[in-house]
Amino acid sequence: MARRSRKARTSGPGPGDGPAPREAPPTAAPSAAPPAAPPPAAAPAAAPTGGDRMRRGYARSEGRNAAVRATLTPLAPGERPPALKVAIAVALLLALSNLVAFALGADVPGSGSRVGGLLFVAVMLLAAWGMWQRRYWAVLGFATLMALITVAFSLLLLIASNVLAVVICLAFAGSAGWLFWKLIRVMGRLQAPQRVS
Repeated sequence: MARRSRKARTSGPGPGDGPAPREAPPTAAPSAAPPAAPPPAAAPAAAPTGGDRMRRGYARSEGRNAAVRATLTPLAPGERPPALKVAIAVALLLALSNLVAFALGADVPGSGSRVGGLLFVAVMLLAAWGMWQRRYWAVLGFATLMALITVAFSLLLLIASNVLAVVICLAFAGSAGWLFWKLIRVMGRLQAPQRVS
C-alpha cells in the first residue's frame, strides 16, 4: 500500500509542485518570399528629330528616283529629243528677240538696264550651247526658268483685266509648263545609267 501510494505520488504532480510546463507555441512557418519586382519597362524609343526625318525622306526619294532612272533609256550618242530641240530654239529666240529689241533702242520690261538685258542674252546663249552639248546643268537651269515663267504668268492671270490678257497669260503659262514637264524626262535620261550590252 505504501509503495503504491508513493508511486502514485511520484507519478503525478503534487500539490507543492509548480504548474506543469507549458508547451512552446508552434513557430510560425516562414513567410513566403516577397514577389520579385517587375523588370523595369524599356525606355520609349526617342522620337526622330527633324534632321532624321529629313534624311529618311531624302533617302526614300533618292531611292525612287534611282528606280525611275533605271527604267529610262539613256540618250544615245548625239541624240537630242524633240523637247530638248524645242528648248534650244526657245533659248535662242529669247536671246535674239532681246538683242534686236536693244539694238532698236526699245525698253524691254523687266530688264532693269541695258547691262542686265545683255547679261540675259548672254545667259540664254550659254544655255542654248549647253543644251546642244547635252549638259545636265544647262537643261536644269532652263527648266527652272520655264518653271518660274509658268508661276509668274499663272499669278498674272489673277489680275488680268481683259480677255486678251487672259489668253496671253494662259499661252505663256501653258507652253512654259509643258516644256518644263518634258525637260524633266530629258534630265532623267541624261542621268540614266548606261546599260552594258
